[in-house]
Amino acid sequence: MKKLITVLSILILLISVPAYLFAEGTVETTQQTEPVQQETASIVVPTDLSQEEYDGLLLMREEEKLARDVYLELSDIWGVRVFSNIAGSEQTHMDAVLTVMETYHMVDPIQDDSRGIFTNPELADLYEQLIEKGSNSLTDAFTVGAIIEDLDIKDLRVLLSKTENAVIIRVYENLEKGSENHMRAFIRQIENNRSSYEAQFITAEELAEILGK
Repeated sequence: MKKLITVLSILILLISVPAYLFAEGTVETTQQTEPVQQETASIVVPTDLSQEEYDGLLLMREEEKLARDVYLELSDIWGVRVFSNIAGSEQTHMDAVLTVMETYHMVDPIQDDSRGIFTNPELADLYEQLIEKGSNSLTDAFTVGAIIEDLDIKDLRVLLSKTENAVIIRVYENLEKGSENHMRAFIRQIENNRSSYEAQFITAEELAEILGK
């Protein structure tokens, strides 16, 4: 429990950092990416968790890895600090989800922490698609960042609607706030470049609310 409280405290500090600290570069266009769905395997779910809660934790553990891995790869490609900065945030998100999983004695789906390696095949495919797009230009790389945060926010909101577990709710809400901060940073640069980003997974109204419009 002390470990969980520590991770949650780090998350709270993380999401309080102004989004502009992450902002660098410009973006121009977006590309539709198919939503990710976690496959349900034949597993024994802890009695304190519903099947949806169990599957949700597995999904978010690897989805946060997706974000981290993509940002680290784009940081290597473009040498832009924003990617490495936010990758560190995504690692904290991964750790927070893992702490909850360990509380319920769940098996970590991440057995190989190498970049681009996922238990979920859809996430593995999405990783390749995002890296391909983000390698085209720096503007495409920042668009990929916006897409990832868009997806994270959508999935977290869906999962929040399916649980009453106070610990899971607290973690997911903090992850969502972090993703909103990252989204604002990317969108600010898009608008500075006299372009715009259209929501890919959340609604246009939800995006406007995040941006305070």
